[in-house]
Amino acid sequence: MNNKIKGILWLIAASIGFSLMGAFVKLSGDLPVIQKSLFRNIIGMILPLYFVYKYRAPLFGHKENQGTLILRSLFGLIGVLLNYYAIDHMVLSDADMLNKLSPFFTIIFCAFFLKEYIRRYQMISMVIAFIGALFIIKPNFSSDMFIAIIGVLGAMFAGLAYTTLRVLGSKEKFYTTVFYFSFVSTIVLIPLTLLSYEPMTNVQIIYLILSGVFATLGQFGLTIAYSYAPAKDISIFFYTTVLFSAIIGFILFNETPDLLSYLGYIIVFFASYYMFVKAKVKQIQ
Repeated sequence: MNNKIKGILWLIAASIGFSLMGAFVKLSGDLPVIQKSLFRNIIGMILPLYFVYKYRAPLFGHKENQGTLILRSLFGLIGVLLNYYAIDHMVLSDADMLNKLSPFFTIIFCAFFLKEYIRRYQMISMVIAFIGALFIIKPNFSSDMFIAIIGVLGAMFAGLAYTTLRVLGSKEKFYTTVFYFSFVSTIVLIPLTLLSYEPMTNVQIIYLILSGVFATLGQFGLTIAYSYAPAKDISIFFYTTVLFSAIIGFILFNETPDLLSYLGYIIVFFASYYMFVKAKVKQIQ
């Protein structure tokens, strides 16, 4: 089995992890998203902490990277909270597909903040992707539309977080960055959770623990996948998350996306596939 196949398999495993994370977030019921996110981040500190100590890496990274690490953590936290809100109030696969707009936002932010050049095919892909998002959002000034916009904002903040990762590059180990993100998020969320805390049943606690476990497994699966093959070669397979979310949503919540949502899925996927193919051609050239 070559490294590209290994990367694809790990990426699909990560997709399953993130889909199950969303399912358990939704199953945990009507709890504040801050409270739900706290569980994710507490669990998310444990596994990277093991790697930090195993490889004797700096627990909180290097001094010169603190500003970037804090920005990555805050942007990532806001993205997670907005994404959790969308998961709670939308069809699971709709929320997941809107979150998949984050790579397009990353291109925009990298161009704006890091002065990276946007190629013509990337611009075309972004326009197509945002047209596809409109089919999922369904602009009609209803409460559903505003919830969908929150999902898009979640993708935007995730894009900002990924932009800071571009700045970090290989300056910090991935497990240090993941631990730092979970630690800062936990510190921010603890007082906010105490202010809005709602009692939980044992079943809800189990669901939230499982959401944290699968989120962490998804994060590490993603990292391992890209250690086997470059993102430009395999990233398109991360869209299997939407397929898994649609299947899980139908089985657990009896959710069926409407025709416009399906059309939006196809358009966003096509935009991503087009950008994926053009990037491969550019690489060969």
